[in-house]
Amino acid sequence: MIGYYILAGAIFLVSMYVSNKLKSKFKKYSKIHLQNGMSGKEIAEKMLADNGITDVEVISVAGQLTDHYNPQKKTVNLSEAVYMQRNAAAAAVAAHEVGHAVQHATAYSWLKMRSAIVPAVGISSKLSNFVIMAGLGLSFAGMALGNWVFLIGIGLFAMTTAFSFITLPVEYDASNRALAWLKDKNMVTPDEYAGSKDALKWAARTYLVAALGSLATLLYFISLFLGRR
Repeated sequence: MIGYYILAGAIFLVSMYVSNKLKSKFKKYSKIHLQNGMSGKEIAEKMLADNGITDVEVISVAGQLTDHYNPQKKTVNLSEAVYMQRNAAAAAVAAHEVGHAVQHATAYSWLKMRSAIVPAVGISSKLSNFVIMAGLGLSFAGMALGNWVFLIGIGLFAMTTAFSFITLPVEYDASNRALAWLKDKNMVTPDEYAGSKDALKWAARTYLVAALGSLATLLYFISLFLGRR
């Protein structure tokens, strides 16, 4: 288990670095005020209209970096700062979340796949670590059942890892849609566009680190299982 703790510690440090970098980038680009004077809310509503989407509402939610698109309620949820502010960071986030709404409206395959497995992933993410620890405990106690319980736990964890990787094309595609719209519709200046692109790049890296960290942990569990056979 020492190897697992070392791996988990390394993943945690990398995740913290990317997270802090993301926050610093958004702070930096929050100082680049949009020449068009539009707020994040107005950016989002304009992109929705330009894509012919009329059944999605843009609303404000509490918190920082809590922005997301809710496909069930059809709402683009923007954090209070993004909703009200008029800068490159707000434009990037608002357009990115509308990118998810566009994916939903056009039945983007990766988004459909991710949405389909959300219920199963919700269960597996809650149970996987408990089942894995239980399996290891039973194995150390000399019970043959332990290996089977451990294997079930690995299967549950594999589902959450798969979800992390399915999320990657969804997030990258939403950012690409956002940046293309910002540029094609001349919504931002070259400097504002560069800031928006850099901010979204670091946001995407948080998902990449999470996926790679989950994969590394999964491979460790698999190697531990194979070593006990």
